[in-house]
Amino acid sequence: MRLSFFVIIFIFIGFQKASANEDPMVIFDEMIFEINQVNSFYQIKKNTFLVRELQINEELKKAISVEKKVDLLIEKGEINSTLSEVANLQFLEISKIRYLKGIQVIRLLYGKILALDHHFAAVSSFHDINSISNPNSFPEFIRAKAEIQNAQDRRQGFDLSSVLGNNVYTSVVHTLVSVFTGTGNSKQEKSKHISDIECILDFTLSVHNDLNTIYFETAFLQKQNENIKQDILQLFNDFTQPIKYQSGLEEFRQRDDWDGLRSELDTYLNDLKDILKDNTQQDRSRRMRVNLEFPTDRLLQFINQYNTFINQGTNFYEKFYIMLDSYEEKSQCANTTPVEYKRLKEGVSITIEKFNTAYKPVEINGNKLKEVLYGLNEFN
Repeated sequence: MRLSFFVIIFIFIGFQKASANEDPMVIFDEMIFEINQVNSFYQIKKNTFLVRELQINEELKKAISVEKKVDLLIEKGEINSTLSEVANLQFLEISKIRYLKGIQVIRLLYGKILALDHHFAAVSSFHDINSISNPNSFPEFIRAKAEIQNAQDRRQGFDLSSVLGNNVYTSVVHTLVSVFTGTGNSKQEKSKHISDIECILDFTLSVHNDLNTIYFETAFLQKQNENIKQDILQLFNDFTQPIKYQSGLEEFRQRDDWDGLRSELDTYLNDLKDILKDNTQQDRSRRMRVNLEFPTDRLLQFINQYNTFINQGTNFYEKFYIMLDSYEEKSQCANTTPVEYKRLKEGVSITIEKFNTAYKPVEINGNKLKEVLYGLNEFN
């Protein structure tokens, strides 16, 4: 008995195109659906042979002539050989589905990590985070400080160096001291100077520490994202090394080189198919099978790492929003709160939404995890 009709579905799966889904769970659902189709197809074929095997066992009990028994035993041996070949083809097809879907998930997660990388780079280099918390960045404060210093009694006053002059706290203290040491200032002038800068001082002193925290913790998240980016690049290399695909993830993604990758995978699977027929190469066939199965396990390990990072990022940004939202704007200062501060607050809110949607964790567990790992469901 030959199995040429089984090759048809094998070729069909080989020409499947990558889906355009942006959700890893949809890709995993597609993978499970396709695997179940393959399992169902082969189970029908297996059942045909298994039924015939049962018939042969019954006929063997009734057979009288030696010739008849020999014929039945030969047919039974052919059935067992065919069942083994069917099982191998089933394994190869399921392995191909799992492998290509795994590559799709890696490619998709890499895109999300790159988007996060651009986001963190923009935030951590965003000059507003530093400038909006420093009163020396406000023209009103600079003008008021200049007027105060001009009226200052030089015998009682002092000048700050350029370094200390740009420091938030020393600049504020120096300016306030100058208000009260200026001999040319009347009480009315001093009150006006204080009125001119009080909203700026209230705002900058209130948010300075919080904005510094946001700046440095965002830089920390950016570093973590860089680490996870390197890990997924290495994961792709580990994934494709057994089939001898030479390009890295970035090049594969830029060229959208599915044809090249499928060609190498088909070559690997065809070699494995031939080796599986040879009982003298069981060790080699076992190693080649493991090379197909292990990458999926590594991918799931990476997904756990990715999920931890996304959950961490969500928690950080929720904390950032609470910190930014905690500033209570005084009614008389409504017009002085920098627009950059409000924009930053809106940006943090948008980022939280992105962490919960575009970058959300990949929730895979239970029976679905078993199906992804082993190509089996609870009914197999």
